[in-house]
Amino acid sequence: MKKFFKSATVVLVGAFLCLACSNKGQNGETNVNENPNDESKVEVKDVEGRKNFADKAIITPLPAIMIATWDAEENPDVMMAAWGGQCGPKHICFELSAHKTTDNIRLKKAFTISFATKNDIVQSDYFGIVSANDVPDKVAKAGFTITKSPNVDAPIINEYKLTLECKVVTFDEDENGGARVVGEIVNMSADESILDEEGNVDLDKLQPVVFDSSKNTYRVVGEKVGEAWGSGKAIQEKEVK
Repeated sequence: MKKFFKSATVVLVGAFLCLACSNKGQNGETNVNENPNDESKVEVKDVEGRKNFADKAIITPLPAIMIATWDAEENPDVMMAAWGGQCGPKHICFELSAHKTTDNIRLKKAFTISFATKNDIVQSDYFGIVSANDVPDKVAKAGFTITKSPNVDAPIINEYKLTLECKVVTFDEDENGGARVVGEIVNMSADESILDEEGNVDLDKLQPVVFDSSKNTYRVVGEKVGEAWGSGKAIQEKEVK
């Protein structure tokens, strides 16, 4: 049995991310950031006392989000993406290159988002390795099943225990067939097995993973280390005194 949350309150790990790919630069050197599409050259000065990587960025954590869509014949597809996250109270944003998923979102104007977890990392990574253009039945090959979303034109992957149903707000295409997508979350649903005693999503039970771009590995979201809007009050209280 699943508990459905009509609220657009969203449990997401991470934020909207931008990752560069250049790795020029060593300590003690001046780096020039060269963009082939940009006529300007920006001189980047090293920060003393640190190893400098120029514009090679590691932004962490990167949520391992699972995007599920239909094609024109309602064949389900799922892909893993790391460049995405929550960008508003009820919005999610991510950037895709040219993929089957990109085509499906362009067509259906809808998708669902789930999260890779410790227990399904093999299947989730498979969805990131294999394209539905080459393996149209890859969802079935992974042993996963689907339910048609009652709210948007997209599939829900039953084995993922937390799912956001989203409609497209903006779809900004680039010249290479990719797109930056912003979706509005119209419903979030969770399997009761990942809820705490108060009916809230418990990340300790879900065990979502994040993508570690520094070492190309997956890591389970870790222990609780503080209270949001609470831990910092220790300094605030000292200021008052």
